[in-house]
Amino acid sequence: MNETRLNTRRLCVGYGRTTLIRDIQLELRAGEIMTLIGPNGAGKSTILKSIIRQLPITGGAVYLDGRDMAELSGQDRARKLSVLMTARVRSELTTCFDVAAAGRYPYTGQLGILSPEDREKTARSLELVHAADLADRDFTQISDGQRQRVLLARALNQEPEVLVLDEPTSFLDIRHKLELLAILKDMVRARDLAVVMSLHELDLAQKISDWVVCVHGDTIAQQGPPEDIFTAEYIPELYGASRGSYNALYGSLELEAAAGAPEVFVIGGGGSGIPVYRRLQRQGTPFAAGVLGENDLDFPVAQALAVEAVAERPFQPIGEAAFQRAASVLERCRTVLCPLAAFGAMNEKNRLLRELAREAGKLKEEAP
Repeated sequence: MNETRLNTRRLCVGYGRTTLIRDIQLELRAGEIMTLIGPNGAGKSTILKSIIRQLPITGGAVYLDGRDMAELSGQDRARKLSVLMTARVRSELTTCFDVAAAGRYPYTGQLGILSPEDREKTARSLELVHAADLADRDFTQISDGQRQRVLLARALNQEPEVLVLDEPTSFLDIRHKLELLAILKDMVRARDLAVVMSLHELDLAQKISDWVVCVHGDTIAQQGPPEDIFTAEYIPELYGASRGSYNALYGSLELEAAAGAPEVFVIGGGGSGIPVYRRLQRQGTPFAAGVLGENDLDFPVAQALAVEAVAERPFQPIGEAAFQRAASVLERCRTVLCPLAAFGAMNEKNRLLRELAREAGKLKEEAP
């Protein structure tokens, strides 16, 4: 079993004498990524700032490798724990190499003079985050994504056992979010790092985390592996979401269905209907969908966005009962769209639905 790198015991955090979150019990092991999620203002950053002693704790204790952090010197903490916080770093006339090299200062002594070994380790850290080509660039003249990689190089350059990151994907576009998290995951495996961070992007948190901590109210509402946390029932409850829905299978959010009787019937399946469902929802057009197997890619999205989704049991050919239900709904709609391109034994009845729509003059869109 992996060693415990960081744990808290009845930790209480807040500002001044005011405690905001009580009795925080966390255990972070080597080779694991722990992610804090929860609504804005829930206290995720407060917890992280308290763990790294940027904020004084109001009760309890934080342990680093079994030792109370309050008893460790600043240098000892810096050799075991590294930090990457959300705030933008301002550094005038400083190269990216200099920024990354700052991670070596816990090892350089009071004068802060880099040895050849420190320079070699700095260069290696920049290579690890794919930023070696930025070494001589002015840190203020590079993109946000590049800055995050350089700051991650600085954090790794400390050779920590624990890495703390507060919303590391803030300010990043989708490419740089994915790059940063992929690099982070590689580093966790290669160096047996223990990582604790906060994230707003639920889809990313679901995919990268080994352990998820849900912050809500004045306590930790729930914690566990991602498959226990990211459910269609719990995530809306955690965030107090009363509109739309959360798709646990895809890790995505869906808006609510357009109100009213269905005006359009969509014959989809195999993912073909999803862009059509979302287009109709954006237009505010109530629609029905079918016939879809309950194991079909389209089904969860149709359930969320359609006024009515006619379904068949998983792994079964479309039966007569489902066909008749769909035909009845189709008859009440003014338009039928069929993005589905292929038909076979399992969905033959959907081909018959398309023919019914064509005969009734309602078929307006064929598959591409």
